Amino acid sequence: MKKILIDSGPLIALFDRNDKYHPASVQFIKTNHCELITTMASITETLHMLDFNRHAQIDFLSWIESGAVSVETITPNDFTRIKALILKYSDLPMDFADACLVFLGEKLKIDHVATIDRDFDVYRLNGKQTFTILIK
Repeated sequence: MKKILIDSGPLIALFDRNDKYHPASVQFIKTNHCELITTMASITETLHMLDFNRHAQIDFLSWIESGAVSVETITPNDFTRIKALILKYSDLPMDFADACLVFLGEKLKIDHVATIDRDFDVYRLNGKQTFTILIK
């Protein structure tokens, strides 16, 4: 099965009806037939941004628990590359969650990302390959 990285932006929007990207995120989830991959950094970021509503946080955690998204582990050995990415894109700046997703894209050879973050237009896999952004 094809795999797609998913950033925190669409995850937040999916569980926040007031987010302007809510309709696009819901539509993406309804029509997606690929395995969604994320990291604990994106989950943490999503939960932080949903802190206005405990029910939204619990619904999000239940959705993750149901297997809607696979969570890839970042190990201490991965921090060297993640740090290099953060330094490379320090002018944006690149945050830790984005760096983890770019790292996973490189590691797992995934070039499709569900995101609302325009920085993914700039990020490159292995310094060369662009991402295909699935939510606009």
